[in-house]
Amino acid sequence: MNIDPNLHQKQGVNHLNRVLGFAPMVEADGRAAVHLTAEDWHVVADTLFHMNTPKEILPPAILSYELLTEAQQIELKTEGCVIIVEMI
Repeated sequence: MNIDPNLHQKQGVNHLNRVLGFAPMVEADGRAAVHLTAEDWHVVADTLFHMNTPKEILPPAILSYELLTEAQQIELKTEGCVIIVEMI
């Protein structure tokens, strides 16, 4: 199936790829905390939770994701790491 994401979703996926690329540099004991600007964090949150984004366009390394702490953190689970995405 050919899925054509909108620009907002493309930006969200781009930010997620950056988070996945940066997380190994700050990972300790299978956990990493990555900080995004408020604007970028909201683009990621929209992409994951508000836009019905098909899983097929998300980075395949993301096994699952969840909104934590009353919408202030996003938890991404990958094969070897739990990544917490926070706003700065």
